[in-house]
Parts: sequence; structure tokens; C-alpha cells
Amino acid sequence: MPPKSNPLQLNALQLKTLAILQELAQLPDWSKTDAESGEVTILGMPHPHGDHFHVGAKVVLSRDANGLANAGVWKALERKGLAKAAVFPMQLTLTPTGLGYDTSSIGQILHGGDH
Repeated sequence: MPPKSNPLQLNALQLKTLAILQELAQLPDWSKTDAESGEVTILGMPHPHGDHFHVGAKVVLSRDANGLANAGVWKALERKGLAKAAVFPMQLTLTPTGLGYDTSSIGQILHGGDH
């Protein structure tokens, strides 16, 4: 039987935020990996310009990223074992569980950039 989609019952805002954080975790300019624990610390949050911001070569609409500056979302991710809040709203560490959590149920929020 395939794994249950969204077993921790994250809401849409939490899923979107986690998807963005997972993408940032893959970018060495934005993150630092702890080889021993497997955790990845996001070292800063991107700043929007206009209605979007860039995450590497991808673009995220600002409306899909409200959770990056929402303390309640950070606390929920921490409570569910997906992240460890460090310096709100600038630094957060994703646990191995958070890095591997399936966020595909929210659809595509990371788009190919054109500039």
C-alpha cells in the first residue's frame, strides 16, 4: 500500500511553507547541512520583489509564501517534528523528516523562472 499523503495533516499554508523550505535546503548559498544529523539549516529567507521571489532558478508567488513569516506555521512545523525554529523569521532547521516529507498534495508552487 502506498504511503498516506500528508500523514501529519499539515494545512495548505504549512505544506506550501515546507515545500519552499525544502527547495531552499537544496541550495548551498541558502543552507548548511549537518552531515552527522542529516539536518539542514536555512540561513536566510528570500525577499520578494513585486508579486514573487526567487528560490534558486525557480520563482514563487508571494501569496504562496505567507508562512515564511508566520510564527504559527513555524511552531506547527516544529511541533510535528519537521523543523527546529532557530531565529524567527530568518533561520530554521529542517529535520530529516521535514526534508523528506511529501508536499506534492499542494500542487506546483515553485515555477521555472524566466528572468
